[in-house]
Order: sequence, then structure tokens, then C-alpha cells
Amino acid sequence: MKLLAVRRLLRIQRVIIRYQLDDLLFDLPLPLWLRALRYALPWHWLPRRIATQSRGARVRLALEELGPIFIKFGQLLSTRRDLLPPDVADELAKLQDQVPPFDPAHSVALIEAQLGAKVGELFARFDAKPLASASVAQVHAAQLKSGEEVVVKVIRPGLKPVIRQDLAWLFVLAKLAEKASPDARRLRPVEVVSDYEKTIYDELDLLREAANASQLKRNFEGSPLLYVPQVYWDLCRPKVLVMERIYGVPVTDLASLADQRTDMKLLAERGVEIFFTQVFRDSFFHADMHPGNIFVSTRQPWNPQYIAIDCGIIGSLTPEDQDYLARNLLAFFKRDYRRVAQLHIDSGWVPATTRVNDFEAAIRTVCEPIFERPLKDISFGQLLLRLFQTARRFNMEVQPQLVLLQKTLLNIEGLGRQLYPDLDLWSTAQPFLERWMRERISPRHLLRNLQQQVEQVPHLSQMARDTLERLNQQQPVVRVESADNRQWPIRLLGALLIAGAAAQGLTLSLPAWPSWAMLAGGLYLVLRR
Repeated sequence: MKLLAVRRLLRIQRVIIRYQLDDLLFDLPLPLWLRALRYALPWHWLPRRIATQSRGARVRLALEELGPIFIKFGQLLSTRRDLLPPDVADELAKLQDQVPPFDPAHSVALIEAQLGAKVGELFARFDAKPLASASVAQVHAAQLKSGEEVVVKVIRPGLKPVIRQDLAWLFVLAKLAEKASPDARRLRPVEVVSDYEKTIYDELDLLREAANASQLKRNFEGSPLLYVPQVYWDLCRPKVLVMERIYGVPVTDLASLADQRTDMKLLAERGVEIFFTQVFRDSFFHADMHPGNIFVSTRQPWNPQYIAIDCGIIGSLTPEDQDYLARNLLAFFKRDYRRVAQLHIDSGWVPATTRVNDFEAAIRTVCEPIFERPLKDISFGQLLLRLFQTARRFNMEVQPQLVLLQKTLLNIEGLGRQLYPDLDLWSTAQPFLERWMRERISPRHLLRNLQQQVEQVPHLSQMARDTLERLNQQQPVVRVESADNRQWPIRLLGALLIAGAAAQGLTLSLPAWPSWAMLAGGLYLVLRR
């Protein structure tokens, strides 16, 4: 084992001891042999001061002391409220992505290495002092030769070796926790670390972030709701991102927003509208919309426009998930709990063997106390969270895209109520959802779906033709075959058509007619004499 990895482990151990996180571990229902291990630890016999902070605060402070990678992990962990105790999740949500900046000379060297030219040749001005510093990158202000003001985002140097070491130890700890405690297994620590591994490596590729920003900008081109800065692609590389510098008011600076007489009610409602537009119209939503990534334009305070930055984490939903989610939300607020339960089963979010009556009763138990409050006091995000926690008892598999969506909704909802405490999120969202559902069954939408289905017919026909040709090329084992033996290639083709129809989906709607045609043809070929 490398000396550096051992030193890192010793530092992790010191932080665990300092914040008494080992006490939190041994408070879990562990096997007897593991509980006995507590008394073999040398520091257990030394005088230790009584912890004055809550367990959540101790976890947060420990992650902050362990550095950027653990801070980022804590931020991701805070989004998994379906897995964590509420007090710990609340503390982890306070983790700030502000870390000490690294030497600007490293930024300059990396920019020149990535872009193949001197900074003085690339920019008319480059500010060595960083504008901001985060877990994986820091940002410098600059000006292009053509005069545009830009920001240059640079990945921290030497980050990958540290990430590999920290991830390795996180996986070790997660696997030990799964083996040691049933409660830990319920939290799926290995799965959580795996999610984090993918997220952190994705964020190290700034070309991915640039592509996400370009797509989001295109989705809201000319919109009064949201502005996304322009990406300068000729100056972007995997470790360097150059984009337009924006000037706006941080969304949490309520005093400045009030000074410029911003319409706070409209601003809060537009935040909700942006979220639902991204999720249902585009199926491409900014999944890291914490306050540090959101600004408000100063141009028209009476017609406020959001500005979004840092598109490193993006979520998306399949058309099926979009449809089921919209139907779920509408059914929730009509208190049609049986519909909610059935939709979860139909979507595959819970096993098909789930008893609808039992699931319906569980959902009713969760939701009825919530709906006793005024609609403006009901939290969409908390409603989804309670639903996921209930569904987990019925073996609901964690849907990564739904976890991202829940996290984003919690952020947007909290931000909206901070801007305008009387925000009625449901009255803002309901017209959008109902309009979206109507558009789903409009003639124009059905025609577009029909066109997509028809485009699949030649492909399916070619597949059937290729299958028949392969079957015809096979040499028969005997010269004389019975009638039944001569029929099996045709019946096989019929079975393939039936399977294709099932895969395409059999619904009572116009766009599904090719699937029904395939089913009819398949049944004819299988049953014919």
C-alpha cells in the first residue's frame, strides 16, 4: 500500500476520533463481535470531552475538515434524504462549496498547457486573483481580445490521485458498514459511493459542463424566464472552460433585490415555472440549482429573469417517467391515492406483485396529515420524499433520475418560499401540468408520435426479413420433413413479431397502432395451420 494512501487513512482516522464519529457507528445495532471491538480501540480508554454539537453537525464539520472531495460527497449525500435521518440531512445541506483557492500560477500553467498558447496571447486581460473557488475548480475573470468579458474555469491540479484514494477508502468503509449492520445495508452505502464516483468524475470534464450549458441555453433561447451564459467553444478543453461573464444579483441577496424593486412574487413563481418547463417540456433540468448557482438579472426588475451557471450536473427523464410523474402529482392533489399506487406499479417503480390495496393504505397514511394544511404550506419536495420513504417499504428501487429531481425540487421550493413566503406552489404548477397533459393527447402530438412509430416499421420489417434469410440459409437435417417441422420458421417469425409488439407497448391510443398490427400478424403466423 502506498505511503500517501496510509497517511490519508491516518488523517481520516484522526478526524473521526476528533468528532467522535466512532460513537455514532457503535450506537448502531452491530453484531456482538463488532461491538466488542470498541473496547480494543486505544482512544476509547483516553479521556474524551463530551460532544456539544449534534450528530449531524459533527458529521458536517468532519467532512469540511477532510477537504474538497469529502465536502462534495457530503453535498451529494445530503440529496439522499430518502436514506438519511432528517437531522443529518439538514446539516449536510449546509455544506458550502467554498474552499481556499489554489495558486494562480497553477491556473495559468494549466490554461497554457490545455490551449497551447500563452495567457497573454489568449486574453486581453487575465485576473490572477480568482473570483471564486470550489471543490473541483476555481474561476478567474478575463477579457477576450475581441473585448468580451468572460470567466475562465480551471480544474484544481492534482485532483485525480486524491479522488482515487478517497474513493477507495469510501468504498472500503461502505462495504464494511454493509457487512456490519442491517441498518447500514438499508442505506445502501456502496450504491451511494458509486453514485458519487460517477458524479465527481463527470464534473472533472469541463467539456461535458460546456455541452450542458449550450443545450440549456438553446432550450431557453429568447425566454424571459432564464438566461444561460454563452460558451466560447474554441477556448474550451477538458480542464478549462471559458464562458460569458454575467452580472446579476445573487438570488439570496434579498436586500439588493428589494432595493431594485424586484417583483418577488413573480420571481418566485418563475422559478417554479422554469423547473417544470425543464422537467416536462425539455426533459433536461439543471440538477445543481443551489443558491450559489443562481442570479437575478438587473435589467428589468419588474419582469425578473433568472441567470443560471454551473451546469455540471444535469438530470433527465424518459417520456414514460415524465408521464407517470405528472399523473402522480395530479392524482396526489386530488387525493386519489389508489391512482397513485397503481401508477407506481404500472411504471415499474415498485414490483408488479405489490398489493394495490396495501400500498394505497400506506400512501393515504402519509398524505392525509399533509393535506390537512393550506395548499400554500404544502411542500412538494417533502411530499415526494415521504412518498419515496413509504415506497421503499414496498421494495421500490431507487430511481437516480427521481432522486435528482427531488433534490432540485427541494432547492427550488425552498428558494421560492424564501423569496415570497406566501408562494402557493401548487396553484403555480397545476395549470402547467394540466396544460402539458392536454398537449400530450393533442392531434399534433399524436401525429408526431405516429410519424415516429411509422419510421420504425421499415426497421422492424428489415429485422424480420434478415431473420427469414438466416433461417432459409440453414441446411435441413433430413430431406423429408413433417408439415409441423416446415411451419416452425414461420411460427418463430410470428413469435418475434409478438415480442416486438410487447416491447413497443400496447396502449389504447392512436400512436400504438403499429404495435397492434405486429401483434395481429404475429398471432396469425403462430396459430395458422
